[in-house]
Amino acid sequence: MMAIYGPLQLILSVVYFIMIAHIIMSWLINFQVLNTRQPLVYQIWSGLNQLLEPIYRPIRSILPNTGAIDLAPLVALIIVISLRAYVLPTIFGFY
Repeated sequence: MMAIYGPLQLILSVVYFIMIAHIIMSWLINFQVLNTRQPLVYQIWSGLNQLLEPIYRPIRSILPNTGAIDLAPLVALIIVISLRAYVLPTIFGFY
């Protein structure tokens, strides 16, 4: 069981930290601390968007349109935290 639990936990942890980096970077871009016209910033931003868009797209199709506020990252982050902290340990009997 640990052979499956360990990699799943690792994948969810990596996804969690990538999502945190994406959320913080989006704040910095919106508050004009970072400029997407800089090549390095643009490459990191587009890479994070390409990684996370397959996760956000289904969530955005379910959520109602809230205008300028995108709640998909928040919902995805809550799902990843729930999976990592509660669902996986329960499935594998670590509670």
